[in-house]
Amino acid sequence: AQGHGAKGDNIYEFEIEFLEPVEPKPVCRMTQRQLNITVQKKESNWWERLTKQEKRPLFLAPDFDRWLDESDAEMELKEKEEEKINKMKIESRVPKDPFKHLKKGYLIMYNLVQFLGFSWIFVNMTVRLFILGKGNMEIHLFPKMIGFLCLPDSFYDTFHTISDMMYFCQTLALMEIMNSLIGLVRSPLIPSVVQVFGRNFVLFVILGSLEEMQSKPVVFFIFYFWSISDLFRYPYYMLSCIGIEWKPLTWLRYTVWIPLYPLGGLAEAVCIVQSIPIFSETGKFSLGLPNPLNVTIQFPFVLQIYLIALFLGVFVNFRHLYKQRKQHLGPKKRKMK
Repeated sequence: AQGHGAKGDNIYEFEIEFLEPVEPKPVCRMTQRQLNITVQKKESNWWERLTKQEKRPLFLAPDFDRWLDESDAEMELKEKEEEKINKMKIESRVPKDPFKHLKKGYLIMYNLVQFLGFSWIFVNMTVRLFILGKGNMEIHLFPKMIGFLCLPDSFYDTFHTISDMMYFCQTLALMEIMNSLIGLVRSPLIPSVVQVFGRNFVLFVILGSLEEMQSKPVVFFIFYFWSISDLFRYPYYMLSCIGIEWKPLTWLRYTVWIPLYPLGGLAEAVCIVQSIPIFSETGKFSLGLPNPLNVTIQFPFVLQIYLIALFLGVFVNFRHLYKQRKQHLGPKKRKMK
């Protein structure tokens, strides 16, 4: 090797004749401080010394931090064997799940079906948005002015074209609560209940029961926000079932929800606010109690209470997802030696 030493630039070389044969191709690794050369023995046994000559060369010195004599090596091998035996004993105590592969297959299929369903919704809505880009003009009358708003046609017929697939996906999403209840997945129960029942309440009770709400532009935003967030959630879970982690997908799974989740909650709140006058006028779902109470529970009042619960639910899920994001994307803690 050529290097710069105390006497300037020089060519350095050395030669070692080992006690026994070694592999002809050593492994070399160069750093800024040194050159590391690893030489492998041809036969794994203990040598009396390193070189054929009995007297050790002056330039050769052992690294005692990595030095092992025969007794140390036997102790290390024994410890590894004991550790392996203990691990096998622990594994033998844990009962094997005969339905492990069946459960994994079910979770993979569930997440795959949901991914395909929400992908269909997202692609369908996106294509329709660009194809039906030229929309109708809405006229809004204000006390001192008239406002004009041009919205694409796809904003008005979203429910009629997408609702069947959304009904299917959100009905199937009830299985997420069951999966959490029986311990099939490690997801906490409360965030799953909040999200699934919150979406289904808006979909089945508000939009499904009121034809007047089905042509509102807010339906487009609700369905679009739901589909985008689940477009990354379900494939992430599907790959996790088979032990695969794709870092870009992990980042999207735990980042995309930051703008989408509050926007989705806001869109749901707008939908509920817009439905309150319709429920007040029609009296739908309002419950009249029999005499002598003669009290009527107005459904619009229930919706007003639900609005408060909606924002509390958004806060609960936001907090849960933020903790998950820190766990998966935060700085990794170094292991103490």
